[in-house]
Amino acid sequence: MAYEQAPSTQDIRSSMQRRGGRPGKIEKAKDPRLAMGRLLRYLAPYGLSLCLVAGFVLIYSLLGLGGPYLMGVAIDRFIGGKDAAGLARTAGLMLAAYAFSNLFQVAANWMMARISQGALRNLRGDLFAHLQTLSMGFFDTHAAGGLMSRLTSDIDAINQAVSQNVTSLLASVLSISGILVAMFVLDMWLALASVLVVPIMFAFTEFVARYTRRGFRALQKHLGELNSVMEEAITGQKVVRAFRRNESVIDAFRRCNGQVFRAAVWANSYAFLLMPLTNVLGNFFVIVLAGLGGWLALQGLVSVGIIATFINYAQNFISPLRQLANMYNAIQAALAGAERVFEIIDTPSEADDAPDAETPEAIRGDVRFDRVNFGYRAGTPIIKDMTFEARAGETLALVGPTGAGKTTLINLLTRFYEIDGGSITIDGKEIRSIRKADLRRRLGIVLQDTFLFSGTVLENIRYGRLKATDEECIA
Repeated sequence: MAYEQAPSTQDIRSSMQRRGGRPGKIEKAKDPRLAMGRLLRYLAPYGLSLCLVAGFVLIYSLLGLGGPYLMGVAIDRFIGGKDAAGLARTAGLMLAAYAFSNLFQVAANWMMARISQGALRNLRGDLFAHLQTLSMGFFDTHAAGGLMSRLTSDIDAINQAVSQNVTSLLASVLSISGILVAMFVLDMWLALASVLVVPIMFAFTEFVARYTRRGFRALQKHLGELNSVMEEAITGQKVVRAFRRNESVIDAFRRCNGQVFRAAVWANSYAFLLMPLTNVLGNFFVIVLAGLGGWLALQGLVSVGIIATFINYAQNFISPLRQLANMYNAIQAALAGAERVFEIIDTPSEADDAPDAETPEAIRGDVRFDRVNFGYRAGTPIIKDMTFEARAGETLALVGPTGAGKTTLINLLTRFYEIDGGSITIDGKEIRSIRKADLRRRLGIVLQDTFLFSGTVLENIRYGRLKATDEECIA
């Protein structure tokens, strides 16, 4: 029997978890279009409902465009002409337009909430189910806190964008497009002045959003690292206190907390620029329209009602643009979270059973390791050329210092890890020719680290065979 003590299995597995949980380098932003495309696949089953939502959004967006137009009509035709009856009818139409607009908006938001939660339920289910199929080597290189962050904060970031912003995004795009069309229909010169201002607004938005995207991706990453530190410190509290490592744990938390602070300041500083920028540009928009409109009115080219309609449209134009700016931040956080979620889902599952894997009739218990080689990392062998045999009915003790590989041998026997060379047989049959579920069902294991699931002690005892009776568990 041969093994290496430097580095030990415990050292290697611990170092792998540290690197997996707290990487030092911030990843560059990946393809947001790919992440968006994959998220849309989860919405695809709700295509008919999404079409209905889009119809509702179109209706309430058009109704919203009608209000400013009716106001201009009221100013030119009825206020100037002192027609109280006509003014009352126009006011009634405006009231009806805004009332139905709000009604359709409520219906669209209610439907979108059901659609988005259904899609996120499926995404969350796929992520959790895939985690159950991953190899033990994956969990050695990924800290539990980081994985929990995928299931919680990353999914929540996606939820914020999908459930609350999809209808707002569509409504904002429709409103901006509708306002531009209405402006050109009403007056070409004022519309051209408006169009000249719009690219400036979008240019500032894109500039700020580019840096916001980087900041939110770094923030999501550092939040996962902070969760890893907290999870390890809380679950390993006995070990921390036994070895008097409280100060080092606090230092690690402060370091990660500082990284989260700096990333959050970076991301939110740029995010908060969008609102005042859009307000300033919106005021500039109104100034341009008021100045040009006033000059055109003096020339007799436009009416006061048209100017009022344009100013109202300009203010309404700023509102969806501001919403787009705010949604852009949420969407960037969601895409960063989606990339992290899909990174896990794309991780290859644990190796499947061989196509010709068998279900053994019965196991007598002759175990043989024949020239077995294994390492947790490529190029760093832990077990080298090991051969030994344990016959059925024998009691065999594996003795060695911590990190010698005793637990690793049991992990290899149960196929938690696959060997790099040699063979392991039970009753002369290679264990890789036996289905994993059947192999593990026929092995009794007392794990080195005790873990109790939430529930009663009896439920934990029954965990290995859920159909076991109370008498069987107590016996």
